[in-house]
Amino acid sequence: MNADSRNLPAAQAPHVPLTDYYASEQERAGFVRKMFDTTAEDYDRMEHILGFGTGVQYRSEALERAGLKAGMRIVDVGVGTGLVARGAARIVGDATLVTGVDPSPGMMANAKVPAGVGLVEGRAEAIPFPDAHFDFLSMGYALRHISDLSAAFAEFHRVMKPGARLCLLEITCPESAWGKFLLKVYMKGFVPLLALLVGRQKNTRQLWRYYWDTIEACVPPKQVVATLEAAGFIAVRRHIEHKGLSILAEYQATKPE
Repeated sequence: MNADSRNLPAAQAPHVPLTDYYASEQERAGFVRKMFDTTAEDYDRMEHILGFGTGVQYRSEALERAGLKAGMRIVDVGVGTGLVARGAARIVGDATLVTGVDPSPGMMANAKVPAGVGLVEGRAEAIPFPDAHFDFLSMGYALRHISDLSAAFAEFHRVMKPGARLCLLEITCPESAWGKFLLKVYMKGFVPLLALLVGRQKNTRQLWRYYWDTIEACVPPKQVVATLEAAGFIAVRRHIEHKGLSILAEYQATKPE
């Protein structure tokens, strides 16, 4: 860990334990890994149908807005099936400059990435790379599935070079009660039903119900921003590209030179 991490507060989970799925915080990581391992085959199919416009194109545009450029070495934390990594490979111009890290072997086994992209098993809180190794770090819709924001952001800071840029894509609840109600009906009602119809794995329906529950329970955006700043990042901001669909957020930040 870097020196700054000694000053961070105690562990900060992105949301309270969701005991409908696991009994305690200590069981969260095992539950999440198993859930993604067992539903990986269905993930891209469901994402394509229900992704709110968050496919490869949107992810690529977000990376470019945050400063990803040709020739940069990037690590994509929570790479999953490679939706961010695919766009990153196109932008940097050399797939060997792209590395994906994920705790789920099942998701990486189903990843569709260009030849040359490296896939490494690992967690956001313990990234298996040396200090100051990457020019850019990304995470696509995985923040809600890590165990400790403080530890993860300290790790992000550690593996990034001075001046490196960060882009975290995330979904958050609408601010209005009506908007939250509509999204909840969609995510906990319609999406699991569709998963039952088109999914091939029995846990896919549960995955998307869990997906909504993590969105609803997640800490507010201002806490994510504050925790990034506490980890030593500067120029931290939450960018909303689609104002009419404000649930799609991009957290952007820089490691000081």
